[in-house]
Amino acid sequence: PVPTPPPAPGTGAELFGLDAERTARRGSFRTLLRGLAPGSPLLPVAARTLVGCALAGYVCSAVGVGRPYWALVTAASLYQANVTLSWNRTLQRTLGNLIGVLVFAAVLPAARATPLALIGFCLLFAFAAEALITRNYWLGSVAVTPMALLVLEYAGSHPAGELIGDRVLDTVIGAGVGFLAAVLVTNRRATGRVERALADAERARAHAVRTLAAPEPAPAALDAARRQLTGSLVELREADDTAAGEWWQPALAREAVLAAEQAGHRTLAATAQRQGWSAPAQENGAV
Repeated sequence: PVPTPPPAPGTGAELFGLDAERTARRGSFRTLLRGLAPGSPLLPVAARTLVGCALAGYVCSAVGVGRPYWALVTAASLYQANVTLSWNRTLQRTLGNLIGVLVFAAVLPAARATPLALIGFCLLFAFAAEALITRNYWLGSVAVTPMALLVLEYAGSHPAGELIGDRVLDTVIGAGVGFLAAVLVTNRRATGRVERALADAERARAHAVRTLAAPEPAPAALDAARRQLTGSLVELREADDTAAGEWWQPALAREAVLAAEQAGHRTLAATAQRQGWSAPAQENGAV
């Protein structure tokens, strides 16, 4: 058996605090408005999506591809929180679509045999797409591509070579132009977001420590301190993840971020336990 070393002091409390942070990772309309506000670090990502999708559609129209909206959808599907994740998604989307075109070519003769066969194949690929897309994106794309092409058969038969050619060209153009836009539209605000989130996390932790130090803290004050600290830790993790995958960025204070998260999770655990939450392991870790 693999030996399990004893946990370091404060590890259990830190993990409990991490679980408490993750429970607060929910989207909200207020979060969306903050992301669209002037000066938001998410605006460059929105600009990438706008520029990349527009260019992909214009290039496909100029080339004369029959369905340029496929290229636009391909470009839109690439954009993630940073360039590194967008590059990974570009590879997955391209590989999945190209293999999916081969699958479509293989099943098309059987799908055209009867209307029932066409419906059956569409249902099969729809089920496969739903089952795979959240687990492995490129495998999900392998199922989505033949499904999208077979759906066109409901309106009537189309030349197989035309459908395959359009899908391949749209995929290559959409992925290439879309990722090029992600590289050209840089997100220089990502590092500044990390610095602001780090300062906010430190202030929120200091406030929570002061609240805990009170002999009998008010439940409302304790809950407010916990929520403020939780939100600051969520923002710090998201900001650091985004900045870590961007190119052409100033050096990030990774050690400071790690230290702030560890201390913040321990403080969050102590705050949650004071409110009556049960921790998986009781430790006398430092707050």
